[in-house]
Amino acid sequence: MSINRRQALTGTAALLLSGWGGVRVTLAAESPAVAFLDKSQLIYLTPFRADGGESTCHAEVWFVHHGADIFVVTKSDAWRTEALRRGLTRAGIWIGEFGAWKDAKDRYRSAPYLVIEGRLETDTAVHGEVLGKFATKYESEWGTWGPRFRKGLADGARVMLRYQVAS
Repeated sequence: MSINRRQALTGTAALLLSGWGGVRVTLAAESPAVAFLDKSQLIYLTPFRADGGESTCHAEVWFVHHGADIFVVTKSDAWRTEALRRGLTRAGIWIGEFGAWKDAKDRYRSAPYLVIEGRLETDTAVHGEVLGKFATKYESEWGTWGPRFRKGLADGARVMLRYQVAS
């Protein structure tokens, strides 16, 4: 019996969705797991260390899936920011909602998982466009967080991280 690429990806997604053993798989950009980005309010993000292992820095974060990219706005002194500055561009994300990282224990590990590559996004035109997407996605909280994100990006207290699914 032969299996084509679509069947293999569909089968992998089914295993991930079933929560089977917290399967950890690097998925291609056309993966069904990418579709979950448009359904979730949170991702659980961890930068990878130089040796390829997960950092001890984990966080549940707001994000926007815009085009083929995943955008996060975070404090400029957060480890996920510093990791990118140090050239540690790979990270892992679990897509879903399990509450605060520490309270979630390891439940997030059963969620769809992607390996991503990041960089700092400094283009103010992109900032404006992506912040508009954040405003729509997080409408009820945006009255509080929108001004903080805008001010932080303007004064350097926050940065925008731009990730793509790793190949």
